[in-house]
Amino acid sequence: MIAGIIGATGYAGAEITRILLSHPKVDALALSSTSFEGEDFANVYPNFFERIHSKLEKPERIIEKSDVVFAALPNGVSEQFAVCCVKKGIPFIDMSADFRFDDDEETYKAWYGKPYQEAELHRLSVYGLCEFNRSLISEKSAPVIIGNPGCYPTCASLAAWPALAKHLAASGETIIINAASGVTGGGREPQRSYHFPECNDSFTAYKTGNHRHTPEIARNFSKMEGGAGRNIIFTPHLAPMNRGILAALYVPLAKEYRITENSVLSEASLSAGPLIPVRPPSKEIMERAAALHAVYADFYAKERFVRVLPFGLNAATNRVRGSNYCDISIHIDQSGAVLIVMAAIDNMIKGAAGQAVQNMNILFGFNEAEGLEYQGALF
Repeated sequence: MIAGIIGATGYAGAEITRILLSHPKVDALALSSTSFEGEDFANVYPNFFERIHSKLEKPERIIEKSDVVFAALPNGVSEQFAVCCVKKGIPFIDMSADFRFDDDEETYKAWYGKPYQEAELHRLSVYGLCEFNRSLISEKSAPVIIGNPGCYPTCASLAAWPALAKHLAASGETIIINAASGVTGGGREPQRSYHFPECNDSFTAYKTGNHRHTPEIARNFSKMEGGAGRNIIFTPHLAPMNRGILAALYVPLAKEYRITENSVLSEASLSAGPLIPVRPPSKEIMERAAALHAVYADFYAKERFVRVLPFGLNAATNRVRGSNYCDISIHIDQSGAVLIVMAAIDNMIKGAAGQAVQNMNILFGFNEAEGLEYQGALF
């Protein structure tokens, strides 16, 4: 099988290239880059010296020779290449936001500033959050378009899914998401905010209240709890590291899961009165936290790439670096009213290239972990 990658010299494209280079079902790679067309790929990324000898070609040529095409391009330009893949009858796996909203053109236009150019294409697309949409992806026959999820939505959605699907979360109450990403999340194109003196030895929020991944996360949450809508507050942060995302979700628990007598969300605590003393979590609260952990562990027991960590251990980016894992840890606040879910992924792998390859594996009926069963770097 020949796999084509359009936009192979960006960070996500290069990571797809690296993963597929060792994929047992991929016989050859066809690589394209507008910025470096005609150059040897190994000249752009010397890491691949003596591993890849091909030159970077035009996208149209890549589509002609490939059995599956990955596009790692800026938002708003993928549709033209999707058209070509659909005409040829091969899968198109897109890393941009262009196919993440199905036929909801209104939401896409509101957040990304342009309408669909090929509206019919979006009826062929599937949102590629592998664990959630596995059956939809596997049932599709070519031509098919996969909208690979964003990095933050992947992390936040996997963290929230059991709480939403099992109705642990209080209906209609706001879920707060604080998440921090490494600098590679901004892409390879130089920007001042990602310049070393600007981001090193610093930690800052950005796009507060208006990040483009907000509607994608909200859309996923709604589907995960059967179509019910809820408000989310999402605040992304830039962390002084190359790669990784750590997300903290604050999920108000449904009444039947709260420890009511100590709960800050209890009816009594919302009325005027003296300050409620804050105490460490009681034995009952810790037992409830362990029970919620068991719900998550059972929910993800059969998932190859979602690891619910032992109770008491916090998720951390260094443990998933270079891997396709999403690590989840379960906690509860001192009042027993709020579930705290920590999730960690490598934004370039599970949040981008790794999930794209996982989608390819599902589409072609391969072992889902094919090409992805490697241990990430330890330090």
